[in-house]
Amino acid sequence: MTLDDATGGEGYDYEKDPAAIYRQSFSIVRSEAELDVLPPALQPVAIRLIHACGMTDIPHDLMWSDEVAETAHDALMRGAPVLCDVEMVVHGIIQRHLPANNRVICTLNHDDVPELAQRMGTTRSAAAVEHWREHLEGSVVAIGNAPTALFHLLEMITSGAPKPAAILGFSVGFVGAAESKDALAANALDLPFLALKGRRGGSAIAAAAVNALAAGLPEERI
Repeated sequence: MTLDDATGGEGYDYEKDPAAIYRQSFSIVRSEAELDVLPPALQPVAIRLIHACGMTDIPHDLMWSDEVAETAHDALMRGAPVLCDVEMVVHGIIQRHLPANNRVICTLNHDDVPELAQRMGTTRSAAAVEHWREHLEGSVVAIGNAPTALFHLLEMITSGAPKPAAILGFSVGFVGAAESKDALAANALDLPFLALKGRRGGSAIAAAAVNALAAGLPEERI
């Protein structure tokens, strides 16, 4: 069957203009999501998160520290690196919109990570965080997959590792994800953070948070 056969010779009727798609998408999000439960600075971030996953109830499940959006944005403006737990987060970040040619770093595939994980008795994701130490001070951390990475990062900082400017905690899954984000929210380390309660999260959401904090919404640049 050809496309003409399937569509009666007319083709499919759908929006093709990128600017219009963004405007319509964000208009729908604003109409369906209860954004007013969030501080104004976090509302564009929430719009981006919803746009990434289609779940308009996200604002009610966000956890945050005061002025985390401002703190993370300022750090990025100063050139802070972005530390990611997995390559999927790296590839979701729109690097041309980072304000200071910021480095985006993922150490998961370093050659020594499998051996290090075995020695530490933990996951590769957690072991890879050990390679963040030289980059941690003032960085923006984006965790979009591994609860063990978030747990180990908190353990490192508790033990004296440098503090990032902000942690975006979007670990996902059924084992440890909710608990890791609860631990982040309950931290006594004065760490600015943004996280999503429960099992939900993922690389697309973590990358969307970075994109929003770095450059706002696409419609604002149209």
